Amino acid sequence: MASSTNGRRGFLHRLLAASGLAAAAPAAQAQNPGNAAAASSILPHYTRAQNYKSLKQSSYDRTGGNRDSWNIPAGGTLEVFNAPGPGMISHIWFTIAARSGDHLKELVLRGYWDGNAKPSVEAPIGDFFGLNLNTYQIYQSEYLACSPGKSLNCYFAMPYRQSARFTVTNEGKQEVGSFYSNIDYMTVPSLPADALYFHAQYRQSAPCVPVASQGPKLNLEGKLNYIYMETRGRGHLMGVTLGVLQNANGWWGEGDDMIFIDDESKPAITGTGSEDYFLGSWDFGGRDGAQPFGHSMYGAPLIVNAERTGGRYCCYRWHGDNPVTFERYLKHTMEHGHANDRGDNFFSVAYWYQADPYTDFPALPPVETRIPVVKTL
Repeated sequence: MASSTNGRRGFLHRLLAASGLAAAAPAAQAQNPGNAAAASSILPHYTRAQNYKSLKQSSYDRTGGNRDSWNIPAGGTLEVFNAPGPGMISHIWFTIAARSGDHLKELVLRGYWDGNAKPSVEAPIGDFFGLNLNTYQIYQSEYLACSPGKSLNCYFAMPYRQSARFTVTNEGKQEVGSFYSNIDYMTVPSLPADALYFHAQYRQSAPCVPVASQGPKLNLEGKLNYIYMETRGRGHLMGVTLGVLQNANGWWGEGDDMIFIDDESKPAITGTGSEDYFLGSWDFGGRDGAQPFGHSMYGAPLIVNAERTGGRYCCYRWHGDNPVTFERYLKHTMEHGHANDRGDNFFSVAYWYQADPYTDFPALPPVETRIPVVKTL
């Protein structure tokens, strides 16, 4: 079976090759291009010389001791990464020791490209890593993972031309005693002209507002759907993470996904149900048979108290096999229940790439509203 990292490695290799970073073929190969092409076709990219420089920025103890973490006071902001370009972040790893049990929602990760004052990445740190309901859950996917020991990993490639900067802000009332960080990146001579900037946007509806209907429940236009993200420009969607906290009994996932592409009036893509969008089926097993699952491109690694008030689900879906492209505009939405007839709590992050750093994000909800709490109607 193919490795789950082939897609990511392939992306990196194509990016490096397009920017001319893979080493030039030796002179001997130039003399015999037929043999050189045959040899090249069988060699994994990591067996060939590369022209980038691998680097890391981390929280290591600058004194040479073993205090390899930072503290973040209540209300404080910590800069965890700052590098000039051109370059690319290839991996982010964090682990956190904090007194507050809500630190996954209280700590906010922000990323800035090319000196912009506003972030193109903004999300509570737990939500960014797919832990949308404020609890740790071990899982592995193509781009995000949480490992034993509460370590958080991100493998989205993040190119930048002029500079990259990441911060973590503690919006909680207690100090974070130990914030460990390792961010792997590479510097390069240049990036290809079509290299895109990574974006991640947090949204929530806690609760979603149910739509009352006196007649048939119909929804073709998606005007009152839950919105994962909305942007203008050119790029492609890579996927979403979603946490659902149920406010009533029953199945929350009859809502269809609807994606608007370059046309704000009607969706270009309409799916068949929320569990179908997350590539499960039949209510993920139903009220008494639901089973958590996690795979490379999709999963629901957290399912607790299925289809009951207080039921908790964390889901993810990646479009790495077929990123949803847009030329001018994209809005990714999903019904909350059939024709938006349910009022559950939704917490999500959408991930995409775009030609220019996009920073026109909605205001981040206040920290106290980000904590998942059942709100019976």
